[in-house]
Amino acid sequence: MTDLQKLGAKAGALLKERGETIAIAESSTGGLISASLLSVPGASAYFLGGGVVYTAAARQALVGISQDYMDERGLRGAMEPYAALLAERLKASHGAVWGLSETGASGPSGNRYGDPAGHTAMAISGPHCETRVLQTGSEDRVANMWAFADAAFLLLVEALESA
Repeated sequence: MTDLQKLGAKAGALLKERGETIAIAESSTGGLISASLLSVPGASAYFLGGGVVYTAAARQALVGISQDYMDERGLRGAMEPYAALLAERLKASHGAVWGLSETGASGPSGNRYGDPAGHTAMAISGPHCETRVLQTGSEDRVANMWAFADAAFLLLVEALESA
């Protein structure tokens, strides 16, 4: 069992124990967070859905956030306020107790906004709200994807344990 599977199982057990639900918006993790939560038997008790919000078109279709909305508010991908917006929107649209989001630049190069490879912003929205940034300093795309998912799970588990 990988560490992500263990973290998914731990988060799933906490959600199930609390009778709470979650929706996920992820970008540069490519679905690793959702897959880890769904690998737990009985995940339908807490996992309501989500999506990989990887492009502006996906952001518009899955979350209803237009580029005009982003521009008007000075938002862009891979920043904490945008991650917080994604987490809140997914939570609200799914009627979940919790929303978790991740948005970053997995590599091997940075994103068009100037963030380096290995940069991600993540947020949790619910009874406990928090944002976090992680910078791995690595250009290894796959390693960054796993590190971002791991960090998002740590944020989720900390929020569940503190709420």
